[in-house]
Amino acid sequence: MIEIVDAAKSDIEAMADLLLSLFDQEADFKPDRARQMKGLQLILDNPHSGKLFVAHDQDQAVGMVSLLFTISTALGQPVCWLEDMVVRSDRRGLGLGSKLLTHAANFAQARGYGRITLLTDKSNQEAQKFYARHGFAFSEMTPMRRVF
Repeated sequence: MIEIVDAAKSDIEAMADLLLSLFDQEADFKPDRARQMKGLQLILDNPHSGKLFVAHDQDQAVGMVSLLFTISTALGQPVCWLEDMVVRSDRRGLGLGSKLLTHAANFAQARGYGRITLLTDKSNQEAQKFYARHGFAFSEMTPMRRVF
C-alpha cells in the first residue's frame, strides 16, 4: 500500500535517486547526486524554506514532491514553488503522481499558501497535460535565470 509521508533524513538517498531520473529528462539540469543530496538536506534542515513529501510502498521510496516557500507581494501572502515531482518509472500511470500532487496542494492550501507555481520543460507535453488536469494553467510570465 502506498503511503505519502513527510520525508525524513533516511529518505534522502532514495529521493536523490528519484531526482537523478527526473533531471536526466530535463533540458536545463544535469543529474548530480551529491548536489541533489545537498539540496534535499538543506530543505530538511530548514523547514521554514520548504517541505518534502515521499511516497513509500512498504519500505521503498517510489515517488516524491517538494515545495519551496516564499512570499508574493502581488498576492500579499505566502506562496509555494513546486520544485520537484517525480514518480519512479515503473510506477507511472497508476495514479501516484496525482496522489502526490493532491497531497502537496492540500498541504499548501490548509496552511494558507495562495498559489503553487511550477516549471516544466517546454517540450514535455505529457507533464503539461498532467498539471492542467490538476488545475494548473499557463502564465503570461516567462521564466529567466541567471546562474552563478
